[in-house]
Amino acid sequence: MPLPDAEYLAKAHDLLARIEAQIDTWLDDDVVDIDTHRTGGLLELSLPGGSKIVINTQPPLQEIWVAARSGGYHFKWDGANWVNREGEEFCERLSRSVSEQAGQALTFKA
Repeated sequence: MPLPDAEYLAKAHDLLARIEAQIDTWLDDDVVDIDTHRTGGLLELSLPGGSKIVINTQPPLQEIWVAARSGGYHFKWDGANWVNREGEEFCERLSRSVSEQAGQALTFKA
């Protein structure tokens, strides 16, 4: 069941803000050097070695899309979490993709 547009936008904005906050913490703690660039509902992560991961909100579909070296993933709100068609939770997938591309284990919390 679709969310009201304002609720979708609030949840999507909160997710992007939490990703940015986690990366800022890693930078402050000298864990990993990931640069972020955000334009509206698009967040680009520039990882060590020059690879990128792009996270993009899709308001008409009420989805969050992730483009990583391992592939493209679409997530919908299931009432509790952002999940893809395979049932994988957003932060699990993002953690896996960022870890692969950064060359070290990194975990985003749901």
